[in-house]
Amino acid sequence: MLIMTMSADRVPAASRGLPPELSAALAALRDRPIPGTSKGFGRIATDRSGDGAVTSASLAARRPYLLGPDFMLPILVLREAALRQNIGAMASYCAAAGVGLAPHGKTSMAPQIIARQLAAGAWGVTAATIAQVQVFRAFGVPRILIANELADRNGIEWLAGELAADPGFECHAYVDSVQGVRLLDRAMRAAGAARPLPVLVELGQPGDRTGCRSVDEALAVAAAAGQARQLRLAGAAGFEGSISAGSGAATLAAVETFCRELRTLGDLLPADPAGRPHLLSAGGSAYFDVVTRELTAARPGRPRPEVLLRSGAYVTHDHGHYAAVAPGPGQPGRSGPWLVPALELWAPVLSRPEPDLAVASAGRRDVAFDLGLPVPLRIRKADGTEAPAGRLRVTRLDDQHAYLSVPAESLLAPGDLLCLGISHPCTTMDKWRVIPVTDEQYQVIDAVHTFF
Repeated sequence: MLIMTMSADRVPAASRGLPPELSAALAALRDRPIPGTSKGFGRIATDRSGDGAVTSASLAARRPYLLGPDFMLPILVLREAALRQNIGAMASYCAAAGVGLAPHGKTSMAPQIIARQLAAGAWGVTAATIAQVQVFRAFGVPRILIANELADRNGIEWLAGELAADPGFECHAYVDSVQGVRLLDRAMRAAGAARPLPVLVELGQPGDRTGCRSVDEALAVAAAAGQARQLRLAGAAGFEGSISAGSGAATLAAVETFCRELRTLGDLLPADPAGRPHLLSAGGSAYFDVVTRELTAARPGRPRPEVLLRSGAYVTHDHGHYAAVAPGPGQPGRSGPWLVPALELWAPVLSRPEPDLAVASAGRRDVAFDLGLPVPLRIRKADGTEAPAGRLRVTRLDDQHAYLSVPAESLLAPGDLLCLGISHPCTTMDKWRVIPVTDEQYQVIDAVHTFF
């Protein structure tokens, strides 16, 4: 198990060591053969002239060149230096701010990345579904926050069994209605739960997804949770990342208002009978600076809550959506860690059927399109020379094709390679089961496995 320590201000911190179960599972994953059916690996993984199966460990030893003869395009790549920078920068930010971090595992669903986040001091891991919890538990993650309500009785039964089988496993979940409290309590009792499940009352916004629509409603739900036999009221939570109020300034103001309401809810919750501090959790990857400032602000006569961020996309950042909205040095008036894009998609140009149109071999089956289209970064010619993408622009995607607007004078031609930045890592990484990791010279030094 992770050895958890509590600092003077009661912010949880993890030791640098990983649980033995997690370390053993990672070692096995490192030696797992990468099949030739994994996108991009169809040549290197089936090369009969090699010395056995291709694995993360063998790639680290061999260090093949990503853009050489071993890999097939398109291929998504993780840049090691950027990944390391983001994990360390966010850990340092949270430590300096006095908040905990339970990074949302749905971004990568990659145990190797999640283990690095835990080793950097993360409180635990956030999940959205029982299926995600099952992946994390299969690799020995000891503390999980389910940032969602639970209504599937089969899933609840599995969770109760997992909690009973491992007394060291800690799990929290959400509730947002009296009916939901009763359903969860009954299901936990029916499953013979050995200990109460800690729950956070979720505060939402009108017209949005889950969550109580007012503080008063949330307090009624909290009261019901406090009376449930197999639940324990552990705090309150919310999600500010979906708030939109038109302009950037108006959205920031709306996020601030929501966070203050969440803090008010936390202040009004009944005290834990055993004297345990309540958790107060929010924070996607767009406004975690506002969350941190508002939830940790001093309130006369009120103790500072134990604040837990759930940011996920920070781990790879991007060239699109989060590059435009996340706090950091590039955002005037907003302080945050220095995050850099870690994901790139390399794809060949297939055709230039018209002077102002080119088509590349990368589409909706390869890259996100829900929060913006891919961003052309560089062009690589057959002789290895590279140039900035300039005014190239992706205008739309088919399943396997990217349509690019091309200046008429551009020399872009079939066979050239495009380096594309991504917008929204969560819906990019879910399209790949194995992702090579490279150094700054594009030598492949590792590969991460995803479990979506």
